[in-house]
This record gives sequence, C-alpha cells and structure tokens, in this order.
Amino acid sequence: MNNEASSQSGNQSSGNQLTGAEILVRCLAEEGVEHVFGYPGGAVLYIYDAIFKQDKFQHVLVRHEQAAVHAADAYSRSSNKVGVALVTSGPGVTNAVTGLSTAYMDSIPMVVISGQVPSHAIGQDAFQECDTVGITRPVVKHNFLVKDVKDLAETVKKAFFIARTGRPGPVLVDIPKDISMHKTTYSYPKEVEMRSYKPVDKGHAGQIRKAVQLLLQAERPMIYTGGGVILASASDELNKLVDKLGFPVTNTLMGLGAYRASSENFLGMPGMHGTYEANMAMQHCDVLIAIGARFDDRVIGNPKHFASSPRKIIHVDIDPSSISKRVKVDIPIVGNVKDVLIEFLAQLDASEAKPNAPALKDWWKQIAEWRGKDCLKFAGSDLVIKPQSVVQKVWEITKGDAFITSDVGQHQMWAAQYYPFDKPKRWINSGGLGTMGVGLPYAMGVQMANPDATVACITGEGSIQMCIQELATCKQYHLTPKIIMLNNRFLGMVRQWQQIDYGSRYSESYMDSLPNFEKLAEAYGHVGMRIEKPGDVDGALRDAFGMKDKLVFMNFITDQSENVWPMVKAGKGLSEMLLGSEDL
Repeated sequence: MNNEASSQSGNQSSGNQLTGAEILVRCLAEEGVEHVFGYPGGAVLYIYDAIFKQDKFQHVLVRHEQAAVHAADAYSRSSNKVGVALVTSGPGVTNAVTGLSTAYMDSIPMVVISGQVPSHAIGQDAFQECDTVGITRPVVKHNFLVKDVKDLAETVKKAFFIARTGRPGPVLVDIPKDISMHKTTYSYPKEVEMRSYKPVDKGHAGQIRKAVQLLLQAERPMIYTGGGVILASASDELNKLVDKLGFPVTNTLMGLGAYRASSENFLGMPGMHGTYEANMAMQHCDVLIAIGARFDDRVIGNPKHFASSPRKIIHVDIDPSSISKRVKVDIPIVGNVKDVLIEFLAQLDASEAKPNAPALKDWWKQIAEWRGKDCLKFAGSDLVIKPQSVVQKVWEITKGDAFITSDVGQHQMWAAQYYPFDKPKRWINSGGLGTMGVGLPYAMGVQMANPDATVACITGEGSIQMCIQELATCKQYHLTPKIIMLNNRFLGMVRQWQQIDYGSRYSESYMDSLPNFEKLAEAYGHVGMRIEKPGDVDGALRDAFGMKDKLVFMNFITDQSENVWPMVKAGKGLSEMLLGSEDL
C-alpha cells in the first residue's frame, strides 16, 4: 500500500511541541477512542506514562497480550467502533499475532499499537526485538513502522482510515521507543488520501439492474448472506429486501443475526453444521445471491459438488478479490453492502415486475419438505445434561436478547444452532481462524462496549483454559459476564472427528486432569457453580443471570458422547449430509 501522503486539509494543530507518546494519546482521543486494551513493557513506557497523564480514554490492563487483541476485536464486533490494543515489542507483539490473525480472517476493524526497540537498534538483535512488520504482514490489512515523529499523527490517521473503510481489517502501527520520546509540533489531519487505496462504496447501477431482473425471474431463488452484512451495518436493508421478495434466506456463522432468525423466511445456518433445509436450498436453487459472504469451504463444502447443480450466481462484496475466488459468478457487484442494498430496494420499488409467485409457492413447498426432517432435533435425557438444552435454556432466560460470545468447538456450533439471533452484532465468535481462547476476552470487550447489556460466554473446558487468567481482568474492572461452560471432559470437536474418521482412536483429546473450576473462579473473586443434573439447569441459570453485579462461572457436566449434527464431512457436498450417528 502506498505510504505517500496526502491531503491534510483542516489540520488541527496545537502549536505545542509534544512527545511522540503524547501525540499518540492525542490522536486516539481525536478518533473518539474510549477504551484501549493493553499490557505494558519497556518499549512502550513513554506511551504508558502519557496515558497516565490523560483522561480521554480508559486503559484496560489484561493479563496476556493475546487477550488484549481479542478484547479489542470483540469491542469492535459488538459496536460501530474501531477496537484498539497496545502491546510492547518482541514477545508482546508475537503474543498479539493470534489475535491479529483472528481479526484479519473475519475482517474486523482494529488498530494495534506496538512498541519497538529504538530506531538505531533495529536489526541489531536488541533485547525484546523482533521484525514486527515482517511477522505481522500476512495477518493484517496493513502495517506501518514509524521512522520520524513528524509522521506519527498522519500515520495514526491513516491506520484508522484503512481499518474501517473498504473491506475492514486490523492495522498495526509499530513505534520505536525513541520516536515515542522525540518531540514535534502536534497536528492531526481531519482526512487523509492515499493514491493506491481507493475503496469503492457504490455498486454499479447497471449490474444491480441485471441482478434485480434475474432475481425477479427466478423460480427457486436463495439469498445467502455473511458477516459482510453485519460489518456494513446493513441488517435493516437486508430484512427489508428479504421481506419484500419473500425469498428464503440463510446467514452464515459470521452473519447470524443479520436477518432475524424468528422469521419463516430464515432457513438457519448453511454449511458443515448448518441445517438440512438451508444446505439443500443452497444446492438446488436456480438463482443464488451472495451478499457479504465468500463461499468458503465450511459453507459450500466441495466446490466441484457445489458446481454440479446449474444456477446463476450474483455476488455482492466490497472486496473484488473475493468475487469468483472459489465459485464462478455470473453477476459480480463490487461495493459496500449497505449502499448496494439501498440501490437494490430502490430499483425493486421502481420496477413493475414482481417475483414469480406460482414458482415461489412450489419452491417453498419443497423447502417445507426439507424442513420436515427437523434436523436439529435431539434426544433429551433425565440422567445427563444435554449441551443443546443448556443453550436453549440460555436463550429462553435471556429472551434472545443477550450478547453471546463463544470459544471454538462443539459448544460454538451448539450456540450457533440453538440460540436464534434476531439482531446483528449479538453473536461474537471466531469464524475464519477458529481460535480457541477467545470467549472470555471477547466477553470483556463486549461488556466494555455495551456496559448495560447481558453478556454470556458459552465455552468448553478446553478453550476456557487458554485465556482463563482474564478472570483477574474481569475482577479488576468489575466485568460480570456469565460463563456457561459445557464440560464434556473432551476436546469435543476433535473427539467427534476422531470418532467419525479415525476409528474412535481418541488420541490426546481426553482432558485427563481438570481443575476444580468452581474453586478457581472463587479464587479470582467470582462465583462458581457446578451443575450435574438436568433438573438443576434452569434454576442455576436463573440464579446466575439474576446476579447482575457478579461474574458467575457455571460448570455444566454434560453428555460426553454428544455430537454436533447435522454434519458435512470434509470433501463432501452440501447434499451429502450426515443427520446423525445412524448415517455413519
């Protein structure tokens, strides 16, 4: 990306000589930053000293740099703000790489500030030095190494601009220690312009017209939406479009809540652990419109199998490189999803043509037959807690209005399947990278961004231990998410794959030594519960959610043998689903 500068019309200048650290703090305040998640170290001590002297934003001290980036990530996902994290050089940066990669895969706008050794020491294997720009380049949208304090303010402005525009993503700004102590006149640009970075917002009107005509002619239409709808804050427009057309719609794992799950038009989630009706409709439609989604492997399965059914495909995406990347597209539309959907609605209103009602009636009849399989039905039990029933009870008690964070594994899929979302930005999970350990720091970031909301973290006994030290952060900042741990004493998703594909050889997937989670939660100053009987689930959850001012850690001892169904095995197509163990 061209680092050349730019228009600085309307610069705000104090006329004072400030240190780089003071300039950084001023820049963050100019951007409206309210929270910074971080962990101090030698290379950022001037910055931390400047933070100590200011009152524009709050710094949140995490216990691991990975958690700082995850919390900033979730802060962004659950709001309309850019998340901000601050880490030191060397191990501080390398600890942050997982969080950067997680945000990069899911296109989350975030700015990470990293300290670096003094400029003269770069390349000398100095203490706590690493090649931050080189290490992070593959997992950020862009990164900067600040070489002159005079460039710092404009670099920060560029970082926020790049992070939030076009296809969003994390941007890293690496600041050598000497730059943070050097002085210059403070001047913050109101806007920046980069010759090599010109994201397109408006979709091509002619392409949208073709797409509208194709949709109105469709006999078996399908609307497939992803996280791009949520990132573009286009949920209202999507709901209007679907309701106007009366077409079936599916939301990917990252797009849940973009269209309300309570509508009959919603077929559930597609893909590897999606519903039978969503996958069959995806496979057998004659016109498919993909909106803010990228046809990834976990959604469409085997591309050759997916392509075996003839259909016309419309693809709306802000990122032109995502279009026809995995699936050939007939009508590409590059643009911001919200702007494109507004134009779609305008053209539909102006058109005299209407959807093909007789064909659509037959299509819905076919979908009703697929729905009749009731693919998410599971066998209840009076003897052992079924994890699906816990998620359903959480939905009932929170009236479907909570922010739900999850870690990665079976519990993540059960949360996605059994907690229907009617609103966007309420489902916070790692989709693209599949990062274990995000659940608790995600809950922290969500609650910082939404202090009055109900926040619940659905996790497993494997994932929670990867960032469990953040229970201390929650105590320090009076954060009170409810932690719902579905404890099956296994790395559940690993065990499921080992059962299905590896002859039930459970190599290193059994958790042979687990802590007393209730006592551990209490040691951090929180409330711990252990729930072993199905009859106790409702009461425990109601008690926990009733404790508004406390973090409650609930250890649900669940059925060890329960698997996530339906399932599309790797290499298989969407219509080759396993609906249960009887299909093995």
